[in-house]
Amino acid sequence: MNWQSIFQALNLKVINLSPISGGDIHSAYRLHTAEKDYFLKLNQATALPLFESDADSLKAIAASHTIDCPQPLQLGTFDNHAYLLMELLPLTAQGDDFQRGQAVAMMHHSLNPTGQFGWHQDNFIGHTPQPNHWHDDWVTFYAEQRLRPQLQLAQQNGASRQLLKLGEQLIDQLSQFFTPYTPAPSLLHGDLWSGNSAFLTDGTPVVYDPACYYGDRETDLAMTELFGGFSQAFYDGYHQTFPIDAGYPQRKPLYQLYHILNHFNLFGGHYQQQALHIMQSLLK
Repeated sequence: MNWQSIFQALNLKVINLSPISGGDIHSAYRLHTAEKDYFLKLNQATALPLFESDADSLKAIAASHTIDCPQPLQLGTFDNHAYLLMELLPLTAQGDDFQRGQAVAMMHHSLNPTGQFGWHQDNFIGHTPQPNHWHDDWVTFYAEQRLRPQLQLAQQNGASRQLLKLGEQLIDQLSQFFTPYTPAPSLLHGDLWSGNSAFLTDGTPVVYDPACYYGDRETDLAMTELFGGFSQAFYDGYHQTFPIDAGYPQRKPLYQLYHILNHFNLFGGHYQQQALHIMQSLLK
């Protein structure tokens, strides 16, 4: 790695750098300069679209003025590498989870004025392409832009006939989960698990690594519950700010299924069995 060339491309006088652990897709570094420190993501040049969609989503969240997130500063390619330079925030795992719930709820109050579900461009969930074509109807969007693409990938990745069959049956019956519930197109983080959220040292909540689109806010909440890491105070703060529909517990596994299918497509293994179990429970 020719670091001096990269620093020249960034137009930064870097005194030293240190690797930052935690990511499973990109390499990350802290760049120390005389003025301030920066956060740098690096990958092969083919990863530039991931960085572009990351920056786009961060800008959308920042524009909502609801929850803090790091500011993207520069992105591009250099010597077969793609890079994304960002503001470096002083993060900690401990903070005001009630406030975090309130802030996420306020982000979900940011609605698409057109009333449509989707996003102005496709992006990525992990490094899986995530289509976001506009739809007037949420059920159609969730079927055609979320579940069906994951099932098609699962077929390519050797999923069982049973999984594919149950997936199609679930899509056929999807509307039954939305009577009489009619979601609004909220601004979503899109990948809101505990690894993509933290706090500033003063306790202020922060999110990062988003995959934004306009959709049902319950999908973000379902993701927070999939792998844990959010306290009861988070949900108390959320519900106080934006009460959730009584039917959410029935739809929660439906929304978690998308991420379980994606994990099967990324990592294989036991995620297929987990997806089957969710489908069987939902179809009952």
